Amino acid sequence: MDIRAISALTFEQTLHILSHSFCYFCRANTTLPMENTLYPLKFKPVYKDYIWGGQRLKTELGKENGPGILAESWEISGVKDNVTVVAEGFLAGNPLDELIEVYMGDLVGEKVFEKFGTEFPVLIKFIDAKEKLSVQVHPDDRYAAEHHGSRGKTEMWYVIDAEEGAELISGFSRNVDDKIFMEHLENKKLSEILNFEPVKAGDVFFLPAGRLHAIGNGIMLAEIQETSDVTYRIYDWDRVDAEGNGRELHLDHAVKVMDYKKREDIRTRYDRIENSTINLADCPHFTTSLIDLDKPVDKDFNLIDSFVVYICTEGKIMVNYKGGEAVSLQKGESMLVPADLKEISLLPEEKSTLLEVYMKI
Repeated sequence: MDIRAISALTFEQTLHILSHSFCYFCRANTTLPMENTLYPLKFKPVYKDYIWGGQRLKTELGKENGPGILAESWEISGVKDNVTVVAEGFLAGNPLDELIEVYMGDLVGEKVFEKFGTEFPVLIKFIDAKEKLSVQVHPDDRYAAEHHGSRGKTEMWYVIDAEEGAELISGFSRNVDDKIFMEHLENKKLSEILNFEPVKAGDVFFLPAGRLHAIGNGIMLAEIQETSDVTYRIYDWDRVDAEGNGRELHLDHAVKVMDYKKREDIRTRYDRIENSTINLADCPHFTTSLIDLDKPVDKDFNLIDSFVVYICTEGKIMVNYKGGEAVSLQKGESMLVPADLKEISLLPEEKSTLLEVYMKI
């Protein structure tokens, strides 16, 4: 670029050009292999053994090497100290954030890289609630940045399976305020103002930051959320550990971020249409769709400047792409399709269900 052209640019534009030039230099000098084409990536999950977890992620989703109590399997994560590493192929053993540093927009999309840098913007989980989770709430991006130097946490749930009579909590059953909320909490009558929702397999719930919620016992689900681990615990059902101690609560923050209004849009309504892409959630933090497959489906991502994640909740498929061997994806597995793979084919080996996640920027 001509030096006169550079002088006409804004400081931010110049910094962007220089940072990209530096990253391309890093590519040329990286220890990561660059001669191979990027391919659909599967990662080694990060397991969480929270006290409310069970065994179903091991017995039903193939997480046999998880701990004795397995509450959550973080499938694809860029959360600090919990970054997942590639499980297969020539990039095996490399953590996700380092891959983004090297491959940048080719991996996550140019606009995604410009906005998030080496932080992967979504966290993909499987959750098994043998016992009900604590009642909790998450902050939005502004509050989380101000108080924790973190992103906020908007999330969604897709219920994979639920025992008969299972229910979850999402929001309030009537309009309240902080005074009414604290009175019910202190008098151990919080359940009187909570909104309980019966659930079954296939149910979808979108949970914007600020909405009080809790997963009930007997529910196994997939969760898509912002990359954040900021949770404000409100009530833990008076549970205590072996020493008689309850888990820490975070009421000082929770009361400041909570949405106290009764909401009508608790449950996401949608129609299942086989071999079609059905939208479930569309927000600034992620877009999620459902695909039920019983025959091959071709996907064209030329209009999407983003990575694509597939989460398999039922069945088994093969993912074909140009330049490499097909990669399998089965129930209980997740896959990151790099942004520069613009055309792939989904080939079901049996009737299968996928969640498709990407960013719109």
